[in-house]
Amino acid sequence: MALRLAVIGLGGLGRVQSQACRDLDGIELVAGADIASEGRDRFESEFGCPAYEDYRTMIDDHALDAVTIMTPHTLHFEQTMACLEAGLHVHLEKPMVTTTADALELIEAARDRDLVLQIGYQRHFHPAYREIKRLVEADRLGDVHMVACYLAQDWIEIQRGTWRTDPDLSGGGQLIDSGSHLLDVLLWATDAEPRTVAAVTDDWDQAVDVNSALSVLLDGPDGTVTASIGVSGDGDAFEEHIAIWGTEGRLAYEDGRLTVAENGRKYVSEFEEPDYLELTGDKLGAFAEAVREGTESPIPGEFGLRVTRLTEAAFLASERGESVDAATLPHGDVAVDVEVEVETPETE
Repeated sequence: MALRLAVIGLGGLGRVQSQACRDLDGIELVAGADIASEGRDRFESEFGCPAYEDYRTMIDDHALDAVTIMTPHTLHFEQTMACLEAGLHVHLEKPMVTTTADALELIEAARDRDLVLQIGYQRHFHPAYREIKRLVEADRLGDVHMVACYLAQDWIEIQRGTWRTDPDLSGGGQLIDSGSHLLDVLLWATDAEPRTVAAVTDDWDQAVDVNSALSVLLDGPDGTVTASIGVSGDGDAFEEHIAIWGTEGRLAYEDGRLTVAENGRKYVSEFEEPDYLELTGDKLGAFAEAVREGTESPIPGEFGLRVTRLTEAAFLASERGESVDAATLPHGDVAVDVEVEVETPETE
């Protein structure tokens, strides 16, 4: 039986996710909700489903199984909690929430009700990042001890004047927005938890951060990992790079090229950038499968918790002008314990 799903947030990303849902056999798109009439009108015209101004009314009017949420960041907690309390599985776009305490509360609420809570980090389905994860998990680099990564995007010019630059709605700037994907890749690839965080941010006379630089100590499975993170909201085009050093080798990924040095040899693998709609379909399909099969989501709320903890610690470190111990932020009885299946390529 197809998963009866509704969309909360019918802007650009909501439209993409609605398209992906329509194309998936395991999902039936039922309804949508958005406070903007333009988004509602477009949704009803394009997808033939009713759209509501109030998502709570939508939930009351339909026998739903699940929702996918992509709304301003500071609204995530209230909307997700309301859906969980209504017995609905939730796919929640990044960033999960803006505080560690809220992340813990959502995870516990989903666990208590035996509901799937999945975070929308599509890089978990990106072939290049899956290969990076496979190499690290297979100990091909030895014990990971250092990572350097950056993300740059023409963000502030595009987003100036939108809700993403209103801290009351966004919870922050480029670091919590697109930068959230970079932090997720860092923590997912290394299977690490943030420990000590130092950070500086520059708001360029905006209400939110535009550029950020973080120095972080992580607790990895093989010991301490030193990480350097740069996020810029004033790049010419989208750029993303990650380099990982281990005791037995290193790797670097940028612009579709993954360079690996291990066991005295070096090789390069080329990756085409996947279609964004295809990646969106992959993560929503995985969400639907986890709900139907009663299995663990590949991107459970615990991943969102780790990123939220690192982000919150970075903002505090920048505000205070001193390093922040991430352990001082709220913790609970949650841990990431998810086996990630990655295919071994036939050729390197």
